[in-house]
Amino acid sequence: MFTYFLLTFTSIFTLVNPLGVIPVFLGYVEGAKNRDKAKIAGIASITTLICLITFAFSGRAIFEFFSISVNGLRVVGGILFFRNGYDMLQGKLTGSKKHSQEDAVAMGKAAAVSPLGIPMIAGPGSIAATIIHMNESPDAAHSAVIVGVLLLVSILTFVILVSSDRIMRFMGESGTKVFTRLMGLILMMIAVEFFFSGIAPYIKNIASTIN
Repeated sequence: MFTYFLLTFTSIFTLVNPLGVIPVFLGYVEGAKNRDKAKIAGIASITTLICLITFAFSGRAIFEFFSISVNGLRVVGGILFFRNGYDMLQGKLTGSKKHSQEDAVAMGKAAAVSPLGIPMIAGPGSIAATIIHMNESPDAAHSAVIVGVLLLVSILTFVILVSSDRIMRFMGESGTKVFTRLMGLILMMIAVEFFFSGIAPYIKNIASTIN
């Protein structure tokens, strides 16, 4: 059971990747007080938990009801990822533009659910992995482990986001700029992979229809 927990935790935490969201998070909350940043981080983490648990238990039913697929989610997520990655690469989400405290709080709360909670933290990869793990769960005990993993990942995401200022200070100004642009480049590459892996089945279906 511990091996199963470790495997599930590693796969989902890697796909959630809260460290990669730090530059985007700081860009949205620049100018806000620490307690407001904690609230925004809490909203984003709770959104992530609710989203992943919802898809864990009813993801397949939701997709079937709306006649959509994970591929559609990958396409949309890829577009959003690419846009945010481009902004990070250009340094637009590194706090170069100062906001008033009220504007920073309003902007952060608006972004906490989307795009931070969904689809940046709870993105196509983590949602798909959660659905697959739950569908392949052999019994209730393993399903409970998956729920525990989702809870732990959400808590760690909250802790990392709340500590984002300290993490960035530890890295220094130059390190922060390099890290932000590097994560922006990686985010854009992930976006391209998500987009084309999602759109490929649609192209194949169109090609088979024409043929």
